[in-house]
Amino acid sequence: MDLRAGQVAVVTGAASGIGLAMARRFAADGLKVVLADVEEGALEKAAATLREDGAQVHARVVDVSEREQLDALAAETYEKYGAVHVLCNNAGVGSGAEGRMWEHDPNDWKWAFAVNVWGVFHGVQAFVPRMIAAGEPGHVVNTSSGDGGIAPLPTASVYAVTKAAVVTMTESLYAHLKAEHARVGASVLFPGPHMLRTGLWESHRNRPERYAKQRPRKTPYRSLDQWEAAMKETGQEVRFTPVEEVADLVADGIREGRFWLLPASEHSDRQIRARSQSMLDRADPSYLEHFILD
Repeated sequence: MDLRAGQVAVVTGAASGIGLAMARRFAADGLKVVLADVEEGALEKAAATLREDGAQVHARVVDVSEREQLDALAAETYEKYGAVHVLCNNAGVGSGAEGRMWEHDPNDWKWAFAVNVWGVFHGVQAFVPRMIAAGEPGHVVNTSSGDGGIAPLPTASVYAVTKAAVVTMTESLYAHLKAEHARVGASVLFPGPHMLRTGLWESHRNRPERYAKQRPRKTPYRSLDQWEAAMKETGQEVRFTPVEEVADLVADGIREGRFWLLPASEHSDRQIRARSQSMLDRADPSYLEHFILD
């Protein structure tokens, strides 16, 4: 699919991080951009900045875990612009879960699934039927993660489970679109290959009361700076991928019609091979052993 001036791109989780970077990239290519995010102040700031750069922008506060809010966004977008060509289901949260899986607060799972899994599904149901019916070229990008999408980081298992679900959902979406002979493609995005400076690290700031923890955390939440400092103290190399590189990967992938938006990485490739070989050998998941030893 070509990205051309005048087309319309919808991005959730668009007030900062990867979502804002994608919106900027689409706007630079001349697309009209629709920004959706749960943070009103950050969303207004992002929209204003894009408008100052000459972009055509529509912004709406949306909680993707609420289906009716994405339905309303779709209706509003089609009423305003008459079409959607690119849909990026990008909104996501960390769960804030602590300890072993059997010790997790059930609301950590409910919240993470509501946003990271149901939010993607709501986006698909709200927009894809309209995109297919329009008969124009289109593309859906669902944001996953190497954590879960490739192999789980057991210390962040709730998040990993949700991101594994996004991969399977997008594979299924791809097959369904092909079966319909739709002019709409699908891709799954693995941001990286290194760490990213995004608001995901402090997701708890937007946690709704209905998903509040049922018991207090044992340890305080860590900011990204604190995580970085802790990793350096243990001798780990800390590298960051600019979010602009992720946005370029997405734009190029849409143009080339690639399903796997997976940046080149020796680490990722090792994980993919190790996990696949474990399955083929019907062997224990040895690629998790260094986490188990921890």
